[in-house]
Amino acid sequence: MRLILLGPPGAGKGTQSVFLTKYFHIPQISTGDMLRSIMQSDSSIANDIKNIINAGKLVSDELIIKLVIDRISQNDCQNGYLLDGFPRNVFQAQALEKINIKINFVINIELSEKIIVDRISGRLIHPASGRTYHINLKPPINQGIDDITGEPLIQRDDDKVETVKNRLSIYYQKTKPLIDYYLSLSKLNNNAPKYLQISGLGTVEEVRDRILSHIL
Repeated sequence: MRLILLGPPGAGKGTQSVFLTKYFHIPQISTGDMLRSIMQSDSSIANDIKNIINAGKLVSDELIIKLVIDRISQNDCQNGYLLDGFPRNVFQAQALEKINIKINFVINIELSEKIIVDRISGRLIHPASGRTYHINLKPPINQGIDDITGEPLIQRDDDKVETVKNRLSIYYQKTKPLIDYYLSLSKLNNNAPKYLQISGLGTVEEVRDRILSHIL
């Protein structure tokens, strides 16, 4: 099973990725994880990537594509894989198609902006342990206090309303053309990946069952 998982921040991609990779016994391939791993090595490419990122620039599409192609050629990908964070744009998607990398399903988990903002902006973190709470969905026993240690909880800058809205704006700007690309491709070409739009509403299990009902 070869899967691409799309969806805005807060849609539950991470949770569903963990389930899908275990269910199908396939690796999750994250370009972010690959870049972080390479940067910890002493290779020449690690230095190149560090210089690019330290300069505030984006790693080129060509380099990302090469890293992904090298990764999916490894033995643990023989039975498939789940691509997380790739492709990020139409150019990267077209690169996969040009070298005849067959993807079975492109799964797009959809949620309204209001629900996403409510989900993310309600998060509270215990910095020392990483324990997470939510002001509505999973509140601490005492407001603003960690249940275990009694220490104060914080809201990360990334989880503040304006930051979340900005992240969503960037996501929609970059990802909508990619969604349109796969949607059109699935209608025009029988051999193209099947595009699935899945509602992210409900429990983790309900979203999981929706995905499985379409791909099994």
